Amino acid sequence: MTSPEEPATYGGWQRERGPYLGELSLGGLVTVAGAGLVAMLPVYTHAWAGEIVAVPVALLLLAAVYLRVYGLTAAEWAVLAVRFEVAVVRRQTMFFSGAFAPRRSDGSRRTDLPGVLARLEFLTVPTGAGREIGVVHDPLQGHYSAIMEVRYPGIALADTARVNARVSGWGGFLRGHCVEGGPIVRISVTDRSAPEDGTALMAWTTGHLDQGAPAAAHDLVTALAAEAAPAASTRRTYLTVTLAASRVRQDIRSSGGGTLGATAVLVRELLAMQGAIAAADLQVVATLTVGQIAEVIRTAYDPGEAPVLAAHAAAACAPGWAGTPPGVDESAAGPAAAEQHWGRYRHDSGVSASFEVYGWPEGRVYASVLTPLMSASGNARRSVSLTYECLGARTARATLSRERTKADVKRRVRARGGRIESLDERKALVDTQDQDHARTAGHGIARFTGVVTVTVDEPGELALATARLKRDAYTSGLRLRELYAAQDSGFAATLPLGLGLPVKRRAVI
Repeated sequence: MTSPEEPATYGGWQRERGPYLGELSLGGLVTVAGAGLVAMLPVYTHAWAGEIVAVPVALLLLAAVYLRVYGLTAAEWAVLAVRFEVAVVRRQTMFFSGAFAPRRSDGSRRTDLPGVLARLEFLTVPTGAGREIGVVHDPLQGHYSAIMEVRYPGIALADTARVNARVSGWGGFLRGHCVEGGPIVRISVTDRSAPEDGTALMAWTTGHLDQGAPAAAHDLVTALAAEAAPAASTRRTYLTVTLAASRVRQDIRSSGGGTLGATAVLVRELLAMQGAIAAADLQVVATLTVGQIAEVIRTAYDPGEAPVLAAHAAAACAPGWAGTPPGVDESAAGPAAAEQHWGRYRHDSGVSASFEVYGWPEGRVYASVLTPLMSASGNARRSVSLTYECLGARTARATLSRERTKADVKRRVRARGGRIESLDERKALVDTQDQDHARTAGHGIARFTGVVTVTVDEPGELALATARLKRDAYTSGLRLRELYAAQDSGFAATLPLGLGLPVKRRAVI
């Protein structure tokens, strides 16, 4: 057990797999069976000349199943390419809004978002004392999400005991939601960093200089601020909590039913978790309103507008402000135009590339492992999203039991075949056992996934920004896989809207 004076290390993440038999999915198993049938058919029909055609076809089918590139089989790449080309032909990779946005019956424009975001609805929910918050409603999944902007003191300059306590507090916050059938189905953390032109830093420095200080001190402080300005960056961190209406039907009915009841239950959950959030040394700056949520979306699609909106928000906070309130109207949240390409996503004034965190560190790492990945580099903006799905005790037990059974069966099959067990296979079994021991000791088990998006102003700058991102990922011990043909969905996943884990279970436990 790690003492408070020793820095804690973390590890043992496992990639979630769902093979049908061995390492094969159901489709892969059918393909392998088809390859065997094609190869043996000429033998059974005594058409030996047919083997000239049957054997190459069988080998091609086997290659489609067993040949892997960037974690996907050749067959999966082929299906992905066909689906993408069909979408291109149908012009489904292009999105136009702005002046073309649809209107309501009263003539006003309604929210118009591309891709997987199109189904979302934005609700204004009163919380008492004249305050309101915004809630993102996903009618397809029956989810309601609230978004909080949070600040944290960080761990770079903290002592070891404080670092361990902060990470433990965050773990306690997640563990508190590992309840079977609990109302909170998903917790997302999104960190957005963007380069700063230094104007804010220079203005703050000028405004806080002591006019009575010596001229040499003035010159020194001004020079230091000017030197640090190009390296300055702004950071916003959002904590998104998602409630599943299907888990709290009775509470929703007792709170008025429908959307009203669901949002009332969500507000109660937000109030109940404030203590756990504070225990993790997180400070809730604000729970975002609909206008602020729209601004978060808008600045992601149109990063060139971010300085203007930031200046407007600062002016709106001044006493006696009589202009429009801060934020963006929800009808203007989405991009005016966007187009998805095979490996990039063009939207308004930005070009983005999104990556899935395909491999987490193999060994034990410190709590600061993600620091290189979460820092803006050059003129590129970065958005890192971690989404957690906390499992209840019964679900965690069944999941880990299934993983241990699979690993044990594979081990026995290899032993019967005379194959020596590799160290990676042995480590996977040990990690599963360690997780089961941790579960029985009272720890929580969570599925989680990570998505990273890098955004630049010009297409020619994307290659350098991507290379820097991958270098920082390797420094952290992470392996990234570009979300080819799904760049719009990857971009949406790094918005703090609670979209979360894919339905297909390919995340990490």
